Amino acid sequence: MAAMTMSNLSITKPKISHNVAVIGAGAAGLTAARELRLEGHNVVVFERLSKIGGTWAYNPNTESDPLGIDPNRKIILSSLYDSLRTNLPRESMGYRAYPFVEAGLKDRDQRRYPGHKEVLDYLEDYAREFRVSEMVRFETEVVRVGMVEGRKWEVKWRALGKRIDVDEVFDAVVICNGHYTEPRLAYIPGIDEWPGKQMHSHNYRVPEPFRDQVVILIGSSASAADISRDIAGVAKEVHVASRSSAALGKLPGYENIWLHSMIGSAHQDGSVAFQDGNIVQADVIMHCTGYKYHFPFLETNGIVNVDDNRVGPLYQHVFPPALAPWLSFVGLPWKVIPFPLCEYQSKWIAGVLSGRILLPSKEKMMESVKAFYTKLGASGMPKHYAHNMGTYQFEYNDWLAGRCGCAGTEEWRKQMYAASSESKRIKPETYRDEWEDHEWISQAHEDFKQCGHLSESK
Repeated sequence: MAAMTMSNLSITKPKISHNVAVIGAGAAGLTAARELRLEGHNVVVFERLSKIGGTWAYNPNTESDPLGIDPNRKIILSSLYDSLRTNLPRESMGYRAYPFVEAGLKDRDQRRYPGHKEVLDYLEDYAREFRVSEMVRFETEVVRVGMVEGRKWEVKWRALGKRIDVDEVFDAVVICNGHYTEPRLAYIPGIDEWPGKQMHSHNYRVPEPFRDQVVILIGSSASAADISRDIAGVAKEVHVASRSSAALGKLPGYENIWLHSMIGSAHQDGSVAFQDGNIVQADVIMHCTGYKYHFPFLETNGIVNVDDNRVGPLYQHVFPPALAPWLSFVGLPWKVIPFPLCEYQSKWIAGVLSGRILLPSKEKMMESVKAFYTKLGASGMPKHYAHNMGTYQFEYNDWLAGRCGCAGTEEWRKQMYAASSESKRIKPETYRDEWEDHEWISQAHEDFKQCGHLSESK
């Protein structure tokens, strides 16, 4: 990433109001809509579902194609499985403007690492608090977003179940459609001849269908870790293959989970050979291999493209230099605390559109993008890791905060993130229910009270 320096806000120009379309009413779209309206813009949010929440709106149904590659399949937007709990403490997860604390209601999940329903409840609370839902057009599919004369954007949309398309022109479009719907798959030599069942974790919901089966999961991320343990209670055997598996063999604490190196090949007799030399007769291969950035509705005449899962060229993961500020993206970075990061990005976009915050010239932005790509290449980072932030998310957030004239990331949030990451590494089975970061929890709640977000009684 290019060197980050603080710049002064533009305070000489009066704020300008624009008509802005936001695509998606998930966590990114909600904060984008709120920040845009706070800045004085007129906002319309387009959402395919009948409710807010995006990927956090759990859907027990799965797609007709378990691999998720048939272009004619009925697409299910959410990738949640029934047992999913957050892998971050709620205090660190929440938006800065609306802390994620226990609601104190009988039917709510009070755990620090709550289940997915509690996250959706929180997002719905946020939408009610800031009256975001009144800006949302539910059950509306965006068919096309494209440029028209006068630097405007035409959004072609249709109500679900209808055949009539409606064209509407906006000054700007903010893309917030998420990136957990279009599966990425691992390449397996011989897989076309293998007779077993393949699927992607996007279509996993509950363990029961895997009873008494031998299941191989590919991946080393949170979904592979969670799902392998989830199905171990019913499956005959569970084998986890990954490129980053340091310790091979039986997983401690489990009699039927084994860790392997990556799959080497699959065979017509139903066997699957791992690169570590082990061979397993398997019933199912589940790809827990992540997702592709996918914008099937967006037409930019080739200005913005997805190259090996790198969306670009984008200045600071948000603005395409040639189309800034009239097209922007929120929520592309991963391995981050997403809600506050989306909040910072949205503040920046809203301020730039109003003229309160200045962007560099298109040439300067493009230079920054090229420098970022050069730095990634020199470090040996593949293109598809371009939006992987990890620990530098806080430097990035603070850079955005400097542009927006607001406070940067709280120290307790940084420390809580570090503590939870370490706890997850050394206590993968129990980290959600055992923690030692009480000092940072107390600091977070004190901060919430000082900012007027919590009453003394809470």
